[in-house]
Amino acid sequence: MSKKIGLIVPHDYKLLSIAAILEVFETANKLSKGDKYFEIMIFQSSEQINEERLFGYEVNAIEDSAEVLDLILIPAFTTDNMSEMIAKNKNFIPWLKKQHQSGAELASFCTGAFLFAASGLLNEKLATTHVDACSAFTKAFPLVKLKAEETLTADGSLYTSGGSTSTFHLLILLVQKYCGNEIAVQIAKIFSIDLNRYKQSYFSTFRPNHLHNDALVAMLQQKIESQYQTIEKLEEITKDIPTSARNMTRRFKQVTGIPPIEYLQNIRVESSKKYLEQTQLSISEIIEKTGYNDPKAFRKVFFKMVGMKPIEYREKFRVQ
Repeated sequence: MSKKIGLIVPHDYKLLSIAAILEVFETANKLSKGDKYFEIMIFQSSEQINEERLFGYEVNAIEDSAEVLDLILIPAFTTDNMSEMIAKNKNFIPWLKKQHQSGAELASFCTGAFLFAASGLLNEKLATTHVDACSAFTKAFPLVKLKAEETLTADGSLYTSGGSTSTFHLLILLVQKYCGNEIAVQIAKIFSIDLNRYKQSYFSTFRPNHLHNDALVAMLQQKIESQYQTIEKLEEITKDIPTSARNMTRRFKQVTGIPPIEYLQNIRVESSKKYLEQTQLSISEIIEKTGYNDPKAFRKVFFKMVGMKPIEYREKFRVQ
């Protein structure tokens, strides 16, 4: 018997995410030797609907549907303004909660986790999202147990994926659950998905937050970013900032999401990644250029933040 799958098409959806989801489940149906594995249904809120069909499927209004689904899929979003996106799509939230209470499993992809978390269903649950959106996600949803480094999470009947090809890893997991291992392996081969990639931290890019009005924090950010190669102790560059070290640390973390020492580590690791990608410098030379005196400490910090050793990163991402 086919499983009933509901794909929501909200405001600001990312077309690539929708396409990936439909492609995988439609391909699984084509691989079926009998009845289709999935009955795929498209859902929008009634105020959105202006076409009877989308992507070849009939559009169902969530307000009018009494259908109880087996699985609901929440795609990624194109916008960086997640608060605005959630407000636009607030009509989906009670429907998602009602479906889950009726037994539906829920899965979000990439930044779709923001709408998922806004429902409250992820509170005290494991989740992930696009690696570069994790800081904003943690601030918005502190009750969710975010696993920023994970490609995907599964907590009971709730699933999330990270960004980019992590979408396919979660889709393959769901296909494996509903269709079996043989079909899941065939899907992985068709879409050339590396089933051994478990971390998304490899693809992380540290983007400092400068969009704030705290002049003292901005002053410390500028000092760290311009002097990271020579800083031995943070006290060296904070002594002329007119506030106490304790207050500076508190304000800095409040504005940027991380303490100054972690900010310095991120700046250094980002610099080392560029050297690894773009130059032939030895690891020892890179360590020196990025301000580390202890090679062991550098390798430990690099592995913690990136998820692989520097030499492995170079082999994977070296620009030829």
